[in-house]
Amino acid sequence: MFWGSLNEISRVVREVPIGEIEIPEGRIRRREGDLQAEEALRSLAESIRRHGVVEPLLVRRLPGASGDSASDPSRPPRESGPTCALIAGERRLRAAAMAERTTVPCVFVEADAAESAVLAIVENLHREDLNLFESAAAIASLVEVTGMTQEQCARRLGVSQSYVANKLRLLRLTDEERRTILENGLTERHSRALLRFPTEAERRPVLAAMAERHMNVAAAEEYVESLLCAASRAAELRRADVRPETRERMIVRDMRQFYGSIERAVDVMRKTGVSVEATRRETSGGVEISILVPKSS
Repeated sequence: MFWGSLNEISRVVREVPIGEIEIPEGRIRRREGDLQAEEALRSLAESIRRHGVVEPLLVRRLPGASGDSASDPSRPPRESGPTCALIAGERRLRAAAMAERTTVPCVFVEADAAESAVLAIVENLHREDLNLFESAAAIASLVEVTGMTQEQCARRLGVSQSYVANKLRLLRLTDEERRTILENGLTERHSRALLRFPTEAERRPVLAAMAERHMNVAAAEEYVESLLCAASRAAELRRADVRPETRERMIVRDMRQFYGSIERAVDVMRKTGVSVEATRRETSGGVEISILVPKSS
């Protein structure tokens, strides 16, 4: 079996010309235009200039390439194209090219294209610089390539089934929503709270509020909960079978909860050192609530 034999591979490191290594299409890790990722790549290239490629790349031999320099280092590089396909180590390969190296150390793995894809996905998932949506996409790719169930995938990765399910749920968000989340430093828990709204139209104003108010996770989850409770209560009040006196009691209870929420929010601000003032007074038209936050705060 491939996964069992993988642990028995003889780690014979060979220097392979960079031009002979093919990068398969659909790689997960490529993030064009990501300034932070590009800066990290330049830093890795500088390290390679000084110390070389410390960790070998994993590659597989392409069909018909057995007689090429990929398998026989004494032979000169062939000019007709790649002799091997990259499995793991794309950043090291790109950084080595940036550092103007002509060869990189490689370990050859006996694997077909599908097995190579699985190994590449797993290697990607164990790196630390994937954002939450890239890691979710990697898990989705693993499920698609292997046909694993979520439970089997979880066992393969050494995580819980709920971890896999939560990661896959993130992919329900649109590209625009994902971009907004990443640009505003929001987290996976922000995203999961947002997904309690089933449609993009419902999520749009909620996500905008999270981003504009720089909500932390607790604030975002409480905000979402309050919106959902308000929507549920409004739907309950609109029910035709609710008796008028019951509806009135429900409204009174809701107003008390509303006032309590305001008082708790003011209390939190005071505890953080903000000398906020809150007043409430009855008027002919209703109840007027005023909250004054000093500019100096």
